Amino acid sequence: MRIGLIGTGRIGSFHAGVLSRHREAGALLVADADAARAVAVADRLGATAAPSVDEIFSWGVDAVVITSATSAHGELIGRAARAGLPTFCEKPIAVDLAGTLTALREVEAADGILQLGFMRRFDAGYRAARELVASGRLGRLHTVRAMTSDPEPPPAAYLPLSGGLYRDCLVHDFDILRWVTGREVTEVYATGSDGGPAMFREAGDVDTAAALLTLDDGTLATATATRCNGAGYDVRMELAGELDQVSVGLDDRTPITSTEPQGPPAATKPWPGFLERFAPAYEAELDAFVRLVRGEGPNPCDGREALHALRIAEACELSRREHRPVRLAEIPDA
Repeated sequence: MRIGLIGTGRIGSFHAGVLSRHREAGALLVADADAARAVAVADRLGATAAPSVDEIFSWGVDAVVITSATSAHGELIGRAARAGLPTFCEKPIAVDLAGTLTALREVEAADGILQLGFMRRFDAGYRAARELVASGRLGRLHTVRAMTSDPEPPPAAYLPLSGGLYRDCLVHDFDILRWVTGREVTEVYATGSDGGPAMFREAGDVDTAAALLTLDDGTLATATATRCNGAGYDVRMELAGELDQVSVGLDDRTPITSTEPQGPPAATKPWPGFLERFAPAYEAELDAFVRLVRGEGPNPCDGREALHALRIAEACELSRREHRPVRLAEIPDA
């Protein structure tokens, strides 16, 4: 199998390394807007560097992996769909709802394959939580708490291109909330704070956010995120039911310290970032993509699944701006 990877930044380089080791990936071609960066990655991995993205589509690949800048995702998804190439794309499909819907229409018109990179679906803890919910072991869920805390802000130049904290960061929590509970969000109320570095205010974004989400069975969920969690990278989910409650992401590397005299010891080596925390999940999602291309497995997260998560993020952004509850029915889905 010949796979073309577009984008060799941090996540792209990681994915390229995974694919270069995959038993079913016979050849890996990489391309980047920065041709020298693509050459460096290719040399390190024994892959082939394409002079530009055009060669990825003209050199006869069997599938495409898109890990480029977010602003290029929609156009590349459409191009791959028109070329009849199964595509894996890091989230998001596009920075806005209109671009997302346009790309999805292209994929659907071509009867194409598109898998989105929501890696938490492949994390062992989240998968176990989903099984417990489905089995009824927790009883009726009444409360779910999700959180994503980054240890430090991204570069200032990234913020205007990111789509904002809800679309760029909390969208993972929105996706995994739907996936673990098997329920849909019907209403949100969200707020945010820009009290951190000035670059957030300058970008019209927030550095900390919180959302209250109502699910279609009445379960209440909260989702919080911050770019300024100096203790380390902290991603967790707590699910509380009438019979039991469980926590995802609570281990000896969770960057939190108990103030109780008999509490657990503080983490001596907290998670530094998402690549370290979710490395096995990233590998598993790419393995699932290879199996999907080979016709050996289902699509674990197609474009419409990603659209559902984005609609929740859009509703939260609207709620934050207008200081009101927002029904998901207000956000277009076609």
